[in-house]
Amino acid sequence: MINQTIKNAIKENSNEMIQIRRKLHSEPELSWEEYQTSQFVFDYLTELGIEARKTEPTGVVGELKGGKAGKTVALRADMDALSVEELNADLSYKSKELGKMHACGHDAHTSMLLAAAKALASVKDDIPGNVRFIFQPAEEVATGAKAMVEQGAVAGVDDVFGIHIWSQSPTKTVACNPGASFASADIFKVHLKGQGGHGAIPEACIDAAVIASSFVMNLQSIVSRTIDPQQAAVVTVGKMVVGTRFNIIAENAEIEGTVRCFDPATRDHIEQQLQVYAENTAAIYGGTAEVEYIRGTQAVINGKESADLVQQVAREAFGEESIYDEKPTMGGEDFSFYLDEVPGSFALVGSGNPEKDTEWAHHHGKFNIDEEAMETGAELYAQYAWAFLTK
Repeated sequence: MINQTIKNAIKENSNEMIQIRRKLHSEPELSWEEYQTSQFVFDYLTELGIEARKTEPTGVVGELKGGKAGKTVALRADMDALSVEELNADLSYKSKELGKMHACGHDAHTSMLLAAAKALASVKDDIPGNVRFIFQPAEEVATGAKAMVEQGAVAGVDDVFGIHIWSQSPTKTVACNPGASFASADIFKVHLKGQGGHGAIPEACIDAAVIASSFVMNLQSIVSRTIDPQQAAVVTVGKMVVGTRFNIIAENAEIEGTVRCFDPATRDHIEQQLQVYAENTAAIYGGTAEVEYIRGTQAVINGKESADLVQQVAREAFGEESIYDEKPTMGGEDFSFYLDEVPGSFALVGSGNPEKDTEWAHHHGKFNIDEEAMETGAELYAQYAWAFLTK
């Protein structure tokens, strides 16, 4: 199952892969602004002889046609950075852009997939089928994958595979369990309206601050008292803006939060209950409520056949000790939009190393990766494609 030429090519090109990652890290671009990154990717694929096309506005799709007929497997990497100020002051490749940083590993994902493309190109004539390379913008705002799907990124694809670097796991480990991996991630916005007035005359007012406070406290009982305890769910209020001045009773309150779960029926139930709780809490005090519910990413549910293949590839390429079980995370990942279209799976590759200070949480200003993990990720990409097409 493991192609030794691919393994050798990944090792031979490891230094180049690391240099590409450092270049991308120092030049971060935010969601839907990945113009330089996508041009670099396009040019790199073209130089490899891989047919590439751009998608609007900043995506790239490459197609490597094998020397024999067969199926088509897609490999996906995301490219966008975050609005985070980098705190790694001693890095030679520190971000050059104030307030922008690759704080989630997308620079590594892009570099690993380019290395995988180069390795697969070296065995092009032996490949029975095609490998499609998807370089996706705007994962951090959960809209990039959907746009890529709409522009034909997985049209005609038989299987799709993605990887995320994972700082919470040791370097060179691989996790890809069948079933739930990442939760659906939705946003809710609630506008509560009361009747403002002087802080000394509360009896003549309807206090939106009291309504909002009561709503936030009541909200948690949606999960604790209306959902099966065996169905994981999280409802979090992250923002609340109430009132205008210390001695004025608030007329308006704005609340924003997120809902995370794995089960579609649970998702529907929480959306309905948010409306019920908001309206009834406001009504107790004589106010009104308006709820906006925005569906973001779907849950990432790994297909069993694909996830089993990932584990088999990792076991043969890196050894039994590389495999570990990672419990599902309530984090969101828009890779789910590809899985809505075709079978596949999404793996985590560990990059945490306390000796290199790379165990910081994703999205933190000190986030960094152990670059030794990139060989694992690049080879996993390439060997998975080879294994799927030759199995």
